[in-house]
Amino acid sequence: MDKTDVLIIGGGAVGVCAAYYLREAGYEVTLVDRGEIGSGASHGNMGLVVPSHSVPLAAPGVVSKGLKWMFKPDSPFYIKPRLDPSLIRWLWAFWKASGEGRMRRAIPFIRDLSLQSLSLFDELNGLDGVEFDYHQRGVVSLYRTPEGLEEGEEERHLLSSYGLEIDELSPDGLAEVLPGLELDALGGLHFRQDAHLTPGKFVRSLADHMEGLGVVVRTGTEVTGFTRENGHIKVTQTTRGDIAAGEVVLTAGSWSAALAKLAGIPLPIQPAKGYSVTLRRPSGWPEMPFMLSESRVAVTPMGDTLRIGGTLELAGMDYSINHRRVFAITSAVSRYLPTFDIGSHEILETWCGLRPCTPDGLPFLGRAPDARNLVVAAGHAMIGVSLGPVTGKLVGQIVAGERTDIDLDLLAVDRFAY
Repeated sequence: MDKTDVLIIGGGAVGVCAAYYLREAGYEVTLVDRGEIGSGASHGNMGLVVPSHSVPLAAPGVVSKGLKWMFKPDSPFYIKPRLDPSLIRWLWAFWKASGEGRMRRAIPFIRDLSLQSLSLFDELNGLDGVEFDYHQRGVVSLYRTPEGLEEGEEERHLLSSYGLEIDELSPDGLAEVLPGLELDALGGLHFRQDAHLTPGKFVRSLADHMEGLGVVVRTGTEVTGFTRENGHIKVTQTTRGDIAAGEVVLTAGSWSAALAKLAGIPLPIQPAKGYSVTLRRPSGWPEMPFMLSESRVAVTPMGDTLRIGGTLELAGMDYSINHRRVFAITSAVSRYLPTFDIGSHEILETWCGLRPCTPDGLPFLGRAPDARNLVVAAGHAMIGVSLGPVTGKLVGQIVAGERTDIDLDLLAVDRFAY
């Protein structure tokens, strides 16, 4: 049987960052993943580091808007009809969490996590051999309708009241920050503190670096069970042998709920499928990501590629690609960029992945109450890459028994009653 100080389950952005900071603190660390490093949601996402996304997924108005979209297969938010008790409980908890008071408690919390992550990305970007096309130039939101522009102004007013730096942009202002693109937009917002990167390169590059520091990485290794004794996990069973660890850290994204169940821990996480299309970056394309706001689609330059993605689909652990939803994403681009023809560019990859969503839009981060040496760091929804570094650093502080940089009460693992 292998032994280690800390066993990390999940090799995405959060798991790799946790492994890095734990190793920096002097722990022996083993990381396992059922696939390859960064092969899950960290591979094909939009690579945005977004203090601008400080409003949680569960917010006032989301339920009513979602009801209009939820049964339309090509809408930004879609729920696949099915009789699933866990989904029904999750939706009920989501509805209860979508209040003004809970949203306003969450915004400064997510903001602080995001801003600390930005500082940590700057540090990681300076490590020898770690390179991931990192740029902090902000993110622009485009609006093509008066209703969208009004919604954007409400968002600007809300987030500005919490200290985030946002500029209003006229069509001429959009032309300055997105030179060379013909846009059909009435105006926009520039979230100046945001950044972007190539997520697959970030995860793999940092993983290579931490392996050089002595972290043991086992890919193709699936966790199949846990042996518990006196409120602790003594042994983790995997398809490649048993591992005894003093601490176990669960960072397995949408798989975290099933793995936590093996340890006797209820974890209400629903997988939300997102899609992206990656193509060769057109010549002269600006180094500025932007959002097609009414369509809920993002466009991110990543080195020599361009990625377009979006949607939120609650369909269970389903990795099949719904081409109707892919078409909804790509066709949105032509409405905002009428002269840009995606079909004339080389498509490198069409991808879908599962983002782990909690009912209140906040991740779980902390010790599990019924397994005292299990730390859960999962449920980051669409901002797992964005919050990867700060989550990893906080995991290190939790494992060490230190006072965390940020009060984590809102992220308690047992905050839901089911």
